[in-house]
Amino acid sequence: MSDVLKEIAAERQRQIEVEGFTTEHDDSHDCREMAVAASCYATHYAERQWLVGGFPDGAWQYQEDEPEMEWPWDEEWWKPKAPRRDLIRAAALIVAEIERLDRKASNARHHRGQNQSEAEVLASGGWPGYA
Repeated sequence: MSDVLKEIAAERQRQIEVEGFTTEHDDSHDCREMAVAASCYATHYAERQWLVGGFPDGAWQYQEDEPEMEWPWDEEWWKPKAPRRDLIRAAALIVAEIERLDRKASNARHHRGQNQSEAEVLASGGWPGYA
């Protein structure tokens, strides 16, 4: 596993252990909030290219900017740190969203008594039970 994938896994673990974002917590975000939050961190980085080259001189502004308009949670949860760090956080949020989707699909198949393979699910037009 590459170092960056290890960093993403470590960030995901930090979200669970430090922030308390358990699977139960994540499953309550069934309106794609984690994916939207990930996109906000990635957009925050992408739209501030002029700061990235000059970061740390622009660190205060990068960190103090308002949340992206689509930010799904209260402003107090908007905590940009640094460009690379925020991309790692975005990736970990995407992992959390994918894990949520996988749990949801697994639960839907279990409740229906289905044991479909991924190929069967895709052939049928998508994952059952996804919002």
